[in-house]
Amino acid sequence: KEEDFEIIDKKQLPDAAELRNEEKAKAEEARWSAPILSLARKASENLALSYGSALKSASLVGLVSKPGSSDSPAKTSTRCHTMEERANLMNMMKLSIKILIQAALSLGRTLDSDFPPLQQFFVVLEHCLKHGLKVKKTFIGQNKSFFGPLELVEKLCPEASDIATSVKNLPELKTAVGRGRAWLYLALMQKKLADYLKVLLDHKHLLSEFYEPDALMMEEEGAVMVGLLVGLNVIDANLCLKGEDLDSQVGVIDFSLYLKETQDNDGKQDGGITAVLDQKHYVEELNRHLSCTVADLQNKIDCLEKTNSKLQEELAAATDRIGSLQEEQQQLKQQNELIRERSEKSVEVTKEDTKVELDTYKQSRQGLDEMYSDVWKQLKEEKKIRLELEKELELQIGMKTEMEIAMKLLEKDTHEKQDTLVALRQQLEEVKAINLQMFHKSQNAECSLQQKTEAISSFEGKTNEMMSSMKQMEERLQQAEKARQAAEERCNKMKQELAGRLDSCRQQMAQLDSKCSTLEKELKSEKEQRQTLQKELHQEKDATSLLKTELQQMEGLKKELRKLQDEKQQLKKVREEQEQALQEMGLHLSQSKLKMEDIKEVNKALKGHTWLKDDEATHCKQCKKEFSISRRKHHCRNCGDIFCNTCSSNELALPSYPKPVRVCDNCHTLLLQQCSNSS
Repeated sequence: KEEDFEIIDKKQLPDAAELRNEEKAKAEEARWSAPILSLARKASENLALSYGSALKSASLVGLVSKPGSSDSPAKTSTRCHTMEERANLMNMMKLSIKILIQAALSLGRTLDSDFPPLQQFFVVLEHCLKHGLKVKKTFIGQNKSFFGPLELVEKLCPEASDIATSVKNLPELKTAVGRGRAWLYLALMQKKLADYLKVLLDHKHLLSEFYEPDALMMEEEGAVMVGLLVGLNVIDANLCLKGEDLDSQVGVIDFSLYLKETQDNDGKQDGGITAVLDQKHYVEELNRHLSCTVADLQNKIDCLEKTNSKLQEELAAATDRIGSLQEEQQQLKQQNELIRERSEKSVEVTKEDTKVELDTYKQSRQGLDEMYSDVWKQLKEEKKIRLELEKELELQIGMKTEMEIAMKLLEKDTHEKQDTLVALRQQLEEVKAINLQMFHKSQNAECSLQQKTEAISSFEGKTNEMMSSMKQMEERLQQAEKARQAAEERCNKMKQELAGRLDSCRQQMAQLDSKCSTLEKELKSEKEQRQTLQKELHQEKDATSLLKTELQQMEGLKKELRKLQDEKQQLKKVREEQEQALQEMGLHLSQSKLKMEDIKEVNKALKGHTWLKDDEATHCKQCKKEFSISRRKHHCRNCGDIFCNTCSSNELALPSYPKPVRVCDNCHTLLLQQCSNSS
């Protein structure tokens, strides 16, 4: 295919004197590397002998070793063919190593992956490693790669484990060929490629699983190749594996690097053409890197837009949740206020009820005390009456015998009175039992109502006093009976005298009967009052039980209030965490917006720059000084304009270059400002 090239004027080409001066300057600059690279120069001189024979046999090199078929010729012809292939490959290896060392010495710097002699060296080395490989059949198909024997190096030499792990961790590599190429790049950068291949050659019994017996690695040529690779330890290689498509590279040998022409004019023209081609390749690579960066930036923009949309959705959901939580919090507050109001009202009502009940109880106690005082007064009056009767009986001792009938009647009356006294005693015992029951019930109610227990204790004291008074009455009755017996003995004498006094006695007995009836009525009224008091005590017990239940309900309400307060605190914590998350999301959004603006500015800057040709610039764009042999032209890798050495002495790392490159002063300041703003 024909390609269009720009025609360069001969006036622009430098003279022979200028070229010599440039060569002297290069020699002075390369003096520092002379003692270090002396071994490499000697190796290149020794390899020059095989230059001519390699050019003749270069066209016979096969890219892949051809397997034998059923229609193949005799074994002798196949052996001759494999020997020729090995010889051709060895010659090409020698040439590639020689040209690579010479180019490295002439440049006096580290080599990049874009350096053509280095690329050709890897292509030739790949052909050498592929020579005589066995085909492995799998379910998918036939597999034939040189990465299999290279994996053995990790087992034989533990120093190569770092290379193997780094190759396996590269996500861009998907085929065995790409992994093998990456392994070779890393081994060359470590300057241990010859050592690793020597370890493989020392264990040929392991290589026999991967190579045919007449392969290059199984013969003496493999040891020779390892000896040639030792000379590459002088070269410093700086290879970048990221961004390179090692899987789909086509390993084709470019013979144009190994051909030389004798004429000087043709060499100069070729130099100009190579310069144009280099510029073309540079522009193509720039476009490729720019397209890659643009694609990556677009992918990043899409990812950021997706994340922004997700974050916006999450923000909307979070705001909705916060609103619902706030509504629930308000509802809970209202419920808490209602519960508090109800509890306060119930407590006030219970307090009022207890006050009213206490007042009624005090009033009833006062009435009982008054009743007991009246009964006590009546008992005193009866005592006085009994004393008067005893005195009258003492006076009636001298009565006549006629009073026997009256005495019998009196005996009957006394028996009836004794029956009434027995009934009164039974009633007193019942009163005692009731008092004991009241005492036990008051002991049970002491915890809740202490005032009631005090009143009950006073009531029990009064009952005890009544009991003591009744006992005294019984003793007096016994004394009266004794006196009656004495009176009976005397009554025999005084019957006649008492005949006149019977009427008065009968009247007195009628009065006593009326008094006894009144006493019985009073006892009945006291029983009714006791029953009413018992009913009031039962009512008070019911009231106390109700108060206890209300207290338990109050405790349950307090527990619910505590639970609600804990839930409120938890909701507050959740709300605070969500607010923090929203703040962090806002920060992420602001950062992503800043990154988007930076990316857009970089895209605009990349789209606006164009590569300026050498012919178009005669003066420096910044200092406006004219270019000459001493003041040479230098391109800025960011904007593409041409500057002098003083105006473009800065270096910075750009996204399209793996290492720092030359940049003008204006671009240097702009890039530094962008870096500071982004940071």
